[in-house]
Amino acid sequence: MTGNELRKKFLQFFASKDHLILPSAPLIPENDPTLLLIGAGMAPFKPFFTGKMKPPHLRISTSQKCVRTGDIENVGRTARHHTFFEMLGNFSFGDYFKKEAIGWAWEFITQELTLPVDKLWVTIHTKDDEAYDIWKNDIGVSPERIIRLEDNFWEIGPGPCGPCSEIYVDLGEDRGCGNPDCGVGCNCDRFLEIWNLVFTQYDRDEAGNYTPLAKKNIDTGAGLERIASVLQNKKSNFETDLLFPLIEQTAKLAGVTYGQSAKTDVSLKVIADHARSVTVMIVDGILPSNEGRGYVERRVLRRAVRHGRLLGINKPFMADLVDVVAAIFSEPYPYIAEKKAYIKRIILQEEERFGETLAQGMELLNTHIQNMKQNQVKVLDGEIVFRLYDTFGFPWELTQEILTEHDLSLDKTTFDQAMDKQRERARAARQEQAEKVIIPDLSQLVTQELGYDEKADTAEIVLILKDGQVVESAVQDEDVAVIMNVTSFYAEGGGQVGDIGRITAPAGQITVVNTKKLPDGTIYHIGHVSAGTVKTGEPVKLLIDAARHRDTARNHTATHLLHAALKQVLGSHVNQAGSLVTQERLRFDFSHFAQVTEEELAQVESIVNQVILAGIPVGIIETTQETAKEMGAMALFGEKYGERVRVVIAGDFSKELCGGSHVSHTGEIGLFKIIGEAGIGSGLRRIEAVTGQGTVNYVKQLDDVMAKAARLLKIRPDALANRLEAVLAHVKDLEKELTLANAKLARNQVQELLNTVSDVNGIQVVTGQVSAADMDDLRSIADMAKDRLDSGVVVFGAVSNEKVNFVAMATKKAVERGIHAGAIVKAAAQMAGGGGGGRPDMAQAGGRQPEKIAAALDKAKEIIKNQINK
Repeated sequence: MTGNELRKKFLQFFASKDHLILPSAPLIPENDPTLLLIGAGMAPFKPFFTGKMKPPHLRISTSQKCVRTGDIENVGRTARHHTFFEMLGNFSFGDYFKKEAIGWAWEFITQELTLPVDKLWVTIHTKDDEAYDIWKNDIGVSPERIIRLEDNFWEIGPGPCGPCSEIYVDLGEDRGCGNPDCGVGCNCDRFLEIWNLVFTQYDRDEAGNYTPLAKKNIDTGAGLERIASVLQNKKSNFETDLLFPLIEQTAKLAGVTYGQSAKTDVSLKVIADHARSVTVMIVDGILPSNEGRGYVERRVLRRAVRHGRLLGINKPFMADLVDVVAAIFSEPYPYIAEKKAYIKRIILQEEERFGETLAQGMELLNTHIQNMKQNQVKVLDGEIVFRLYDTFGFPWELTQEILTEHDLSLDKTTFDQAMDKQRERARAARQEQAEKVIIPDLSQLVTQELGYDEKADTAEIVLILKDGQVVESAVQDEDVAVIMNVTSFYAEGGGQVGDIGRITAPAGQITVVNTKKLPDGTIYHIGHVSAGTVKTGEPVKLLIDAARHRDTARNHTATHLLHAALKQVLGSHVNQAGSLVTQERLRFDFSHFAQVTEEELAQVESIVNQVILAGIPVGIIETTQETAKEMGAMALFGEKYGERVRVVIAGDFSKELCGGSHVSHTGEIGLFKIIGEAGIGSGLRRIEAVTGQGTVNYVKQLDDVMAKAARLLKIRPDALANRLEAVLAHVKDLEKELTLANAKLARNQVQELLNTVSDVNGIQVVTGQVSAADMDDLRSIADMAKDRLDSGVVVFGAVSNEKVNFVAMATKKAVERGIHAGAIVKAAAQMAGGGGGGRPDMAQAGGRQPEKIAAALDKAKEIIKNQINK
């Protein structure tokens, strides 16, 4: 049975048990700042497990994409560890519990997969007698095959958790360790866990407290790769059809053969695993960076690249594996194939960037390793590890892995100290995000009856949230979040900001400062009670800030037109990678691998404005994803869509899936003006633009600037260009004159200083204070003086911007006599409250106390004498 057949059979089986089959959620958690990446099948359903939200169905089944890197060092060294894997799962939210979950798991394994019963073993939590009775009495498993284990308790951070029961398959004595006490739980490969039934009974909070859930749930996790290895009779997951094609392709690229060398096999497995991880992370909207999810991705990619080097692949190769990943996942994730070109470019750029620094970093690390071995040091200083990370992009885990290969280790404590500031910033950012996420208890609401109607002007308050708690009422000056049975306020999403406005109750009023959406689509309004009292159940009037809404709609429709125009001008590879749509402006991030030229920007701007001037009607239809795709509608990169989608159509020019606010025809946009374009990351560009009133404000600002410039030059605004050309030409002439004057001044200064040259044991020494605008000027003057010496040293100081600069230079003969410019200038700068250094023949430094320049130069003379007299 292939991996695809196994995945399909699992989902079909649970569909027959009245489970709603949902697609895998993206790897980026939605509205869950407690998680960096989705690492378990149940993670997207945490609000349903806690009972705060009602799921779309009480029974759900998925095959969830997961990434975990906690055991990344074991990937490739064991048969089962992965960074990316798929978790087959069936979930019950307060519906069925242990008896049904255990029964169906056994039915699927023994009847659908036909695994022999005499090869299966079961584990339960030490105190779970209920599970024991079901396995023994209902299923008929022999008591000696039911093992009680203390650690059979599943949890992943705060949230739902509970005891679990695992199913193991005995792969045979030849896969074991040979110990007489070998059994379930042994670290060898004989007994393989293929199914984990989590009986979710508790909710764990941040403090580690366990509260019984009002409704018990089921969370099943079954590793797709593990079960495939059993069905395909492979010794490891890596030899299944879900991974082995990547090993074959990598072996071909490296000119090696799998199975002939344990060391080579490790590298082949690492690359195969990491190729899947990187590809899926990119397609889910994660880009390489030095923090957060991007750091995880960069770490995984760079680890794969290094193992490629170990195989002898010394050129970029990871992008070549994207085709294989896309082929493996063509059935469950066809969008990978659609985005192949984009994924390859991101990987190639990152790999090339790493290749540039890898050689330098490896050379430095190897030097440290040699020194450690010569000096019999076993632990590398954490500060060095941090510099490798900060300068050369070496994740500390990569450094650790290289050190381990030499029986060395690193000082993690000092590395952590060096990283503290960056980690603190990341923690603060995530905490700030967490504080903005509100997940109230909606268990008493029929959320399916809550709706959005852009024409609604009256509603009823169905929930008020204050300080994270549901309340019946709120009074003036209290901050609240409010849910109504219907709303015309647009909720923040798709890059568009949420609506603001007022909610007026019979005896009070709420000023709405933002509108957001919960994971299940429920819209809530954030604001404060600006007058009186508001209560649950009260009828209210809705008043949106209409002018702001219209300006935002103009910018959102213009974003769609910009997207289409960029595809026309730059190519079909352009895809949206993020956006921000506000009242004032629009910001559009897109995939492109070169700077957009001025000519291209002008062409894009012209195309958009032509569509605006044509006054094309903008229509909105609701349809299925499949129909939308057949229509040619663009789906935004990394966005999650339901079965029913909303398509925004601007004639034949633009068709795009979108839930945002839009104008009724393009003419309402007014005028589109690009105000900025820049690169923001690997293969990403950003355009900022304005429309409507924003364009009016922008043009007015430019007019004011031009008028002021014209007044200063005492000319008409339309004569600015000619006058500026004349002024710049005059400035250029003056700069030439100044350069000649400075050169003459420098020659005079050098000549005066050379008249003071002293001889110290056959070395000519010239020191003094000179006039120099900056360090470049100071170096030029010192060069000029050094060139006049046969065997000598020059030390000059100059005051600039209330600081002092120093330069020391020495001839080749002086260096041979012991002169070291770096040591000289360092000592001089310290006298003036600064520091610096450099090579024996040239060095520079700076100080904060210009009044001590004379003392610093005297110190330089002293150092020179000491160096010569050694």
